[in-house]
Amino acid sequence: MFNFWGSKEQQLGESRPSSSSEPSPQQPWYSPSLVTSPSSSRPQSSGGQIPSHVSPGEAAGIIALLKDKSVDELGKLLTDKNAYQQFLNSLEQVSIQNNIREELRKETLHLARENLEKEPQIVELRNQCRIIRTSELATAQEKLNELENQRDEILRFYSPGSLLHRLQDAMKKGDEESEELQQKYMEKEIDTAAFVQKYKKLRSLYHRRALIHLAAKTSSMG
Repeated sequence: MFNFWGSKEQQLGESRPSSSSEPSPQQPWYSPSLVTSPSSSRPQSSGGQIPSHVSPGEAAGIIALLKDKSVDELGKLLTDKNAYQQFLNSLEQVSIQNNIREELRKETLHLARENLEKEPQIVELRNQCRIIRTSELATAQEKLNELENQRDEILRFYSPGSLLHRLQDAMKKGDEESEELQQKYMEKEIDTAAFVQKYKKLRSLYHRRALIHLAAKTSSMG
């Protein structure tokens, strides 16, 4: 509702002389609290003032339209809700807002239809994702676990502790082979030249391993 209603209603009342024989005017369809009082510049509601979003220029244009109307036409706008609604819809500002609302409604319906049309594709994609999770993903996870176990085994095999342990085993085995070779030489199962050649090779390998073991152990302790 705009601010001009109060002034027009007063004009309507002033244009009619009061008479005891004149029938009472038709009751307005709107609530009296929505009409601007003389002491207020804005319409009133039960919860307080209703802020107006009409610019001065727009209000002036609406007042210009009302100035051309007769007293009876103005009275009908105050008492006939349908007449008021028809006049309101004829305003350019209201027409623009109605067109915008209609365009938004059409666009919303268009988007809703598109979403409904895409529903079978969405269901199909969900089914494919479910298949991937239950089959392909499970196979890939099993392969990944296998590779991780191989990696852990290789890391354990080449860890410093594992290398030192295998080096100690190799040194122990070299000592045992040297003793067996000595035993064969003592029992005359091998001649001196063959004994010296094999024994020298075994002891050289043993000492190289011992040096590596000592260096590795010293490095790990440091």
